[in-house]
Amino acid sequence: MRPRLILLVVLGAIAGGFAALLFMNSIGSFVSPAGQQNTTGKALIGGPFSLVNHEGKRVTDKDFHGKKMLIYFGFTHCPDICPGSLQVISAALDTLGSAADNVTPVFITVDPERDTPKLLADYVASFHPRLVGLTGNKEEVDTVVKKTFRVYAKKVKDSNQPNSYTMDHASLIYLMDENGKFVHYFGHPTSADKLVEQLRPYL
Repeated sequence: MRPRLILLVVLGAIAGGFAALLFMNSIGSFVSPAGQQNTTGKALIGGPFSLVNHEGKRVTDKDFHGKKMLIYFGFTHCPDICPGSLQVISAALDTLGSAADNVTPVFITVDPERDTPKLLADYVASFHPRLVGLTGNKEEVDTVVKKTFRVYAKKVKDSNQPNSYTMDHASLIYLMDENGKFVHYFGHPTSADKLVEQLRPYL
């Protein structure tokens, strides 16, 4: 009985692995809240979008074509993770110097209800002179964040303060090419030196 039982277990494991492989092939590519990426074939990340920049100007994905984009998703009321990630991006770009001249850093809010262009303008100016802040109405931002770039983001209300809330979101940095196509992503946490090391091959 023991050899037979072992054989059944082995066959079951093989069948389970095969089923998992078929499942992964069926979903293509998805980025989870933990920053894990499962990719088969062409990544389903990125695409056309229309938002408002920190200067109050309506922009689309085509306005960024011709340069690579380093995109981070967060919100201005974030107490630590967002500022820390933007500082890492800024330090990495400064370290890379002219090698990163073809890279536009972009901060896309996941909290359009509070992040107005004016607030974004003050916020991005504190990190890097080339950093572009993008917002829009809730529908526009939800479409870009959750459908176009497949980033997890959810409003979390404070039970003790009904009018207060924060945003639970994936801390990810996306690298897009000159045509707005997905190239790579960098998860949190990472250091400026590590980001520089990872970016160099793509510049």
